[in-house]
Amino acid sequence: MARLGTSSVRYEIGLFRNDDPAPAACGHFIHVYVDRGTRRPTPLPDALRAALEPLVAAGTPDAR
Repeated sequence: MARLGTSSVRYEIGLFRNDDPAPAACGHFIHVYVDRGTRRPTPLPDALRAALEPLVAAGTPDAR
């Protein structure tokens, strides 16, 4: 994971071919958490934030 925001998480992915250390493809996606009723961004639940914080990649610009 590359970034843990207030209401969003940016995940980075890489696809690797067999034992090749270089990725064949790279990408990312952003998951924004929204309130079902208002359909507006909402802060990440505390339990989810606690589970994701250890996964933020060290050395990334947004790592905490």
